[in-house]
Amino acid sequence: MGNILVTGFEPFDGDSKNSSLELIQKLDGKKIVGTRVMIKQLPCVFGAALDVLLKAVNNVQPRAVVCLGQLRGSAVINVERVALNLIDARIPDNEGKRPIDVPVIEQGPVAYWSTLPLKAITKELKQNGIPVKISNTAGTYVCNSVFYGLMHSLAVQQRVLPAGFIHVPALPEQVVGTGQPSMHLDMLVEAMQIVLRTILTLNNS
Repeated sequence: MGNILVTGFEPFDGDSKNSSLELIQKLDGKKIVGTRVMIKQLPCVFGAALDVLLKAVNNVQPRAVVCLGQLRGSAVINVERVALNLIDARIPDNEGKRPIDVPVIEQGPVAYWSTLPLKAITKELKQNGIPVKISNTAGTYVCNSVFYGLMHSLAVQQRVLPAGFIHVPALPEQVVGTGQPSMHLDMLVEAMQIVLRTILTLNNS
């Protein structure tokens, strides 16, 4: 049957929820294209988040890896194209660390491309009425560092599998009174099932 690994982050920056975590909890154990969804919560902590992710990849031995993070202020799902070898934290992580202008991996390449089928994912989501775009920056916070570290690990191991990062909007209850955009959890769950089905279908072909 095989597994697909999907990760999300714990709440951060004083928030009580993280839409990526709420989303993956709805996916845990689901069967998609004959593949079981395995989930992992990542700490919003530089270094530790990547350690937890790589341990999960090693334990699960997935057919694909999709890391999710929350992007406040976005009204659409952002399918990330590129991970940069840069940490430049706008705010401290959940342990109070705020690295500025340092690499994710010393002596690592400048960047890595996602190996997810970005165009197919965005096409399928749009056809199902779900707002989405391909994004050319995953930021320089913990999300990007996890994305970069994952791709670097796979490259070093010469391991070929679909892997990458997707940012999702905040939930409506997180932005009450702020005027910020959001997306309902039901739509996020539908979107992610489409994403996973697209990845697995193409990976089977």
